[in-house]
Amino acid sequence: MKINTNEYKKMANYASPPSPSLKNCFFAFLIGGLICTLGQFLVNIYLSMGLDLEHARAACSISLVVLTALLTAFRLFSKLAKLAGAGTLIPITGFANAMVSPAMEFKAEGFVMGVGAKMFAIAGPVLVFGISASVIYGIILWIIERVS
Repeated sequence: MKINTNEYKKMANYASPPSPSLKNCFFAFLIGGLICTLGQFLVNIYLSMGLDLEHARAACSISLVVLTALLTAFRLFSKLAKLAGAGTLIPITGFANAMVSPAMEFKAEGFVMGVGAKMFAIAGPVLVFGISASVIYGIILWIIERVS
């Protein structure tokens, strides 16, 4: 059966339900904002416990990563992400979920070849490009400082 381009577009449009963009944006903003509010709440708690601002922020990041890893392990984060979309993927919680999800999926293959190897399947490219970009930016900044 040969299908031309117009017929294919009609079939694709029919099979793809319309996306409620306004609703998706609202929930992404709401849930992402709540995650950021939780982060600020944690920073305030750590500050009240006597940590300085730098260490409070680090403890907050660690807490959010651990909380997300636990929610992912109990299969609750995917339900939240389904509702919030990018609202959960943009903050540090998205990174934690990207690390834990493949590890859980491939745990049957063992700790080394399953969890260890597959844990970076999604987050690996982000780490590689993020670290590479920071090195390049650092070199450019160093050159600019030397020239000025």
